[in-house]
Amino acid sequence: SSYIPKGERVITIEDSAELQLMHIKNIVRLETKNATLSGDGSIGIGDLIRASLRMNPDRIIVGEVRGREALDMLQAMNTGHDGSLSTGHGNSAKDMLSRLETMVLSGADLPLAAIRSQIASALDILIHLGRLREGERRMLEILEVLPYENGEIGLNKLYEFDMEEKVHKKVGELKNKQKLFAAGYRL
Repeated sequence: SSYIPKGERVITIEDSAELQLMHIKNIVRLETKNATLSGDGSIGIGDLIRASLRMNPDRIIVGEVRGREALDMLQAMNTGHDGSLSTGHGNSAKDMLSRLETMVLSGADLPLAAIRSQIASALDILIHLGRLREGERRMLEILEVLPYENGEIGLNKLYEFDMEEKVHKKVGELKNKQKLFAAGYRL
């Protein structure tokens, strides 16, 4: 989050507020709400993503995407909110793309090609964090998301963690620098 320019309006969306974004002055924190005992009043991640679009955000940060709200997140990222962020759980960065497809499919009757096109357009970078056998967490790989072509989302591995040497290694060059630079990132 320290790479987010200080003057931007950031909206965070979480089940419970955990993100610590101290240096951002213009921040709106949105939290989900469980239904009452009668079943009324539930406000989910997807509801908050849609509501955030009316709050003039520069960036939207979704604490964790787990289900059908994935489509709302992708649509928000594809409507001029470059630099938005989210987390999800997967065994690898590539596996997370498959999980994201499944999440969207769980809530929408869309062709897989349309979903993959949305994902490739919305996401720029995937960062996979994992726990090593010794128990410490490490960044295991960073992949650039490339355009959707020939039925597949293109991926370009930029960095990986060498398990034997215990170091991060650069293994590729960023291909789409313009979009990331425009969103405020410097790699």
